[in-house]
Amino acid sequence: MDSHMLLLLLGGAALLALGGELLVRGSAALAARLGVSPLLAGLTIVAFGTSAPELVTSVIAALAGSPDIAIGNVVGSNIANILLIVGATAVLMPIAVDRRAYRRDAFMLVVATGATVAVMVTLGQVNRIVGAGFLVLLAVHILWAYAGERRRTVAVSEVQEEAAAPGLRVVPALLLALLGAAATVGGARLLVDGAIALAREFGMSEAVIGLTIVAVGTSLPELVTSIVAAIRKHSEMALGNVIGSSLFNLLGILGVTALVQPLSVPASMIRFDGWALAVATLALVGLLLIVRRIGRKIGLAMLAGYASYIVLLSQI
Repeated sequence: MDSHMLLLLLGGAALLALGGELLVRGSAALAARLGVSPLLAGLTIVAFGTSAPELVTSVIAALAGSPDIAIGNVVGSNIANILLIVGATAVLMPIAVDRRAYRRDAFMLVVATGATVAVMVTLGQVNRIVGAGFLVLLAVHILWAYAGERRRTVAVSEVQEEAAAPGLRVVPALLLALLGAAATVGGARLLVDGAIALAREFGMSEAVIGLTIVAVGTSLPELVTSIVAAIRKHSEMALGNVIGSSLFNLLGILGVTALVQPLSVPASMIRFDGWALAVATLALVGLLLIVRRIGRKIGLAMLAGYASYIVLLSQI
């Protein structure tokens, strides 16, 4: 790997991480000003903010003629969200689980994952009609979540307050979020260019690059946000961020990207990665329904599962 390619990958990942951080800070400040509950903030504002790198990266990859990176980024990011991020967070600080709080969102995540896998297997592509349907489903979920949360009187969490600069008002918070968005655009461009160059130099498929390097790089904001939230004992926002980000990846990012440029699904992704996503999602939802907390042993098992996925992926 030459130094130019390495600089593209590292520079892109760094800009994405910075952009995601600024987006989270700006989004959290807006949530604090608007009095949004921690759970709803995690499922919407913070989750969408931390998913901005995936959105920009997938759209740019699709426009650059690399649909395998675009769809691989979404599928790989969700697998990383569930196994890597939840696993790492639980190892550092066990995550308390309120099964009633996640019942609605866990159900929608299963629906979104099932719809995505079904589309991959039956159509072999995510076309504009499917993309529009995914966006409608995302809008329905947001309205459903808002209706369920609007009567809850919940104080804004310390995670939101500490993430936002002291005294940050609506306009500065919005400007901070826009600055973060600009950084994610630049970072995504660099990361996609570096990933394409890497795939060509080593003869690796763009799908594998999207599922691994690009997916993990664009998931850095979710990783940082969830770990900080769990360490500060705000596991509601940590899990809400992962679930909300995963929903937005499938319904929002695939939806928007497919509207911009329909995506063909690589055969290898249909055979293996789609099903790996389904298994990981069902495992997470099962944990949310049957355990009171996701402890270190479960976290280690999830990290082992992610490592196994990477090993199997490299052999396919």
